[in-house]
Amino acid sequence: MEMSMFLEYAWVLLVLIGLEGILAADNAVVMAVMVKHLPEKLQKKALFYGLLGAFIFRFAALFLITFLVNVWQIQAIGAAYLIFLAAHHLVKNRKANPVKVKKVKNGKSNSFWMTVLKVEIADIAFAIDSMLAAVALAVTLKPTGWFHVGGIDGGQFIVMLLGGLIGVVIMRFAATSFVKLLSKYPTLETAAFLIVGWVGVKLTIFTLAHPNVQVLNEHFPESAGWKMTFWIVLIGIAVGGYLISKKKEKAVFQESN
Repeated sequence: MEMSMFLEYAWVLLVLIGLEGILAADNAVVMAVMVKHLPEKLQKKALFYGLLGAFIFRFAALFLITFLVNVWQIQAIGAAYLIFLAAHHLVKNRKANPVKVKKVKNGKSNSFWMTVLKVEIADIAFAIDSMLAAVALAVTLKPTGWFHVGGIDGGQFIVMLLGGLIGVVIMRFAATSFVKLLSKYPTLETAAFLIVGWVGVKLTIFTLAHPNVQVLNEHFPESAGWKMTFWIVLIGIAVGGYLISKKKEKAVFQESN
């Protein structure tokens, strides 16, 4: 491989790692929120299954990408599912007073496996989102001609594979950190669910901009305006939730003394 081509591949891989890191953070927030109600040992077990599913689905999506590119319905289902999770949490909190979450004592209980199932469903939507982003970047690279995997050049395939694997590694640490943060600041849970819903809105935008749907311009999700709006809102929710949780924690501390 020529040095210029090597540098081009290295740069795209670096950009892809950053992008996968962002998508992994989205996925990690969703997983953290979903497993929060479980005891600590079962949280780790559920996260393990979630990360295993994330790896398997990303790997499967990488090989099926030429087919999955046209299945916008899967993205739509993923988007609707995340928005439903957020809305359900907010409605439930408004209708009832805060109560202690019933912990799951048996690792083989229906509640535990239902949690794992929910995590895996979310993983499928994120895996497709991740691989679509990887393909969009990788296909801009000059083919190496080394070999082919389906209709994808071998060099491009390796870049996509490495990006996806690194994304799962990032998700591993991010998910654990988010779970610890939610345990430390329980009132952050509402903000976390709002972020989940906002990520669902992002997937909705991608669905509406899909070439087979075309409600929005297909380049709108990549526009600077939309990206800026997404990150401003997401950071605003996170910072606002953190400040409110700190304020409530301080108020509880003062009342106890």
